[in-house]
Amino acid sequence: MTYVGTDFYCDVALKGLVPLRKEYESEHVLAFHHTQPYWPVHIVVVPKKHIASFTALQTDEMPIFLEIVDVLKTIAAKVEREHGAARILTNLGRYQDSKHLHFHVSSGDPLR
Repeated sequence: MTYVGTDFYCDVALKGLVPLRKEYESEHVLAFHHTQPYWPVHIVVVPKKHIASFTALQTDEMPIFLEIVDVLKTIAAKVEREHGAARILTNLGRYQDSKHLHFHVSSGDPLR
């Protein structure tokens, strides 16, 4: 599937339009293996509520953000244990392809 919009998570992933290999799911947060991985291990963590970016977080969204942080900690620890290293990344502005808050947990050298 080639996606050309600006919010893959709201438009596709959260609607179940593509199969996802999930690592975690709750009422507010979803973590899944990236559909087009850039690293050998590449997991994305997103809020189910649309939040445009890290800098757009509102005070009333802090409980969701704290759950995201907890999920990131758990998944990153698992990746580090299994692969010896992990990184957590988010992007802003023109670096952010999908205009929906999301974090990447990854390990390994870029695939491309």
